[in-house]
Amino acid sequence: MKISERIARHSRLATSAIPVTFVAVLITTGSMSQAASASRELVQRGAYLARAGDCAACHAAREGQPLIGGLPVATPIGRIYATNITPDPETGIGRYNLDDFAKALREGVAKDGHRLYPAMPYTSYAKLSQADLSALYAYFMQGMEPVRSPNRPTQLSWPLSMRSLMAVWDALYLKKGQYTADPNMGASWNRGAYLVQGLGHCGGCHTPRGVAGQEKAGSERNGRQYLAGATLDGWQASPLTGDPGTGLHTWSKEEIVEFLRTGRTARVAAFGVMTEVVGKSTQYLTDQDLTAIAEYLKSLPPSNPDGPGNADSAMQASAGSAATRALRAGDTGIRGSRVYLYNCNGCHRSDGSGANRVFPNLARNESVNAQDPTSLIHIVLAGSSIPSTQTAPSAFAMPDFGWRLSDAEVADVLDLIRSNWGNHAAAVSRDEVGRIRKTLALQETAR
Repeated sequence: MKISERIARHSRLATSAIPVTFVAVLITTGSMSQAASASRELVQRGAYLARAGDCAACHAAREGQPLIGGLPVATPIGRIYATNITPDPETGIGRYNLDDFAKALREGVAKDGHRLYPAMPYTSYAKLSQADLSALYAYFMQGMEPVRSPNRPTQLSWPLSMRSLMAVWDALYLKKGQYTADPNMGASWNRGAYLVQGLGHCGGCHTPRGVAGQEKAGSERNGRQYLAGATLDGWQASPLTGDPGTGLHTWSKEEIVEFLRTGRTARVAAFGVMTEVVGKSTQYLTDQDLTAIAEYLKSLPPSNPDGPGNADSAMQASAGSAATRALRAGDTGIRGSRVYLYNCNGCHRSDGSGANRVFPNLARNESVNAQDPTSLIHIVLAGSSIPSTQTAPSAFAMPDFGWRLSDAEVADVLDLIRSNWGNHAAAVSRDEVGRIRKTLALQETAR
């Protein structure tokens, strides 16, 4: 017998000697390995989506423990505390099955049947696809450690504390149904719309609300009030529509991507709630998703086409140069100039130009030109900081000046800024400053 024939014969004998059960075990082990790999991918996908949904903004404790809740959410009807959403079976969502999880996210109904308040953006999450919802569930159940942390009760006055009333609110304002792609738009635009309207729930801050606290529009299909800007919890969220002077009219897609990635551009810096959105959510999104968001936002028409825009260039140059000359000469005859020279000039400069991507440029700044000056007053009184991100780790901060400036001084310096360097916003009253100062004091006391 030839050597080659012997080898072939021994191979057949060896193969036939392997028990069928052993072969089955090998096959099963391989299948389990593939399933485990698929599960890990699903969990990783869910982790990405949880960041896209900015779950940590409300549910992460100040002590740093992830998603155990406890943070207060101030609303016009009282204080609501974020809940524990770790897979702890007693205090978290460990007993939720996928259907329970879906009902909470899409309909605002917890496993035990009680209704959630719309501080939880289930009106936006209702648009989630089944695939994304399943990935999120896999992450919360398999990708997180359970942490026992009892939930704090809401602090709402009667009868608004009756959760059963939310059934009426949901019947009126909750629009069920997953996101439906617009066949007239491309895949990237639809991806951006899905993220902005759904997981990103951008309308929660940037869309004005009605008398019952409902967002006045859920998408661009519902009218121009969607993402038209709103004031919430002591901050004014700028329009994300194409409004000249106050919105994204002059922004490029690249600038929007840079802002969401780093929290700063050559024209603005993130402040207030947006610092957490960038720090905990958008900086982690892929370039493809950020570009999709930018494409969608740039397609939105002005929410107020007849609203104020930038003045003509000649008037801008005249206003800007007059204020700059006075400040450089140390002329304190202009109202607000003394306060600006002693407190603002060092960082924002006498021409309002600031320092590129460090101290925001105040000239032709959309936030400076906002019709509602709430955010500007808030920043001057309480300070603000730019988020530290992976690609821009330096977290530059503006100190609080509320302790050293009177209401009149804050109003005067903001009037100077809002009426010079190409800006053209309305005057700020000392009463507005006083109101926001009281609100900040109450918020500090409640902590």
